[in-house]
Amino acid sequence: MDNDLNSTLKNYKAKSGRFVAVWTLEIQTPLEDVDKILDAVMEVHPLSYGRYQRNASVSAEGMETSQPQENSTTANHVVDYSAGQVETYPMVELKISIERDSSILEKVMDAVHYVHQYEEPVIFLREDWVSRAAYNPHNDNPNRWWNNGRGMPNRIEDMKKKDSE
Repeated sequence: MDNDLNSTLKNYKAKSGRFVAVWTLEIQTPLEDVDKILDAVMEVHPLSYGRYQRNASVSAEGMETSQPQENSTTANHVVDYSAGQVETYPMVELKISIERDSSILEKVMDAVHYVHQYEEPVIFLREDWVSRAAYNPHNDNPNRWWNNGRGMPNRIEDMKKKDSE
């Protein structure tokens, strides 16, 4: 089945664009560390998506839970911690994609591991296919943000700034 899908997507040709093979890394991290991780990855990879760089997806904040055991970093470094206690912390899922190249994956993983605050970060690696549009910045499609009368969505930074005023 995988070979059929690979062959089908490699030969896929729609007017709207194509699909390319990527690896998706889903990294669980505290929200406040997202930029630090992205900055570190950008030192070794541009995280390109079409003509854009530093592309990532960050989920809404959720929770992660674990039960550290004897000789874990938590058991060794947290005062009054007893091995086996359940801990729950806020976290987000940071998703990035890179081309399927093991030398790039090694550099990205080393960068993430270096700046991640956990000694054993939860990172999922998936083989995915990602769309690439038949790019035309002058496209007259009425649904494109530059043609639809609404413009770009509000930036998070602008919304935070407005809320603080």
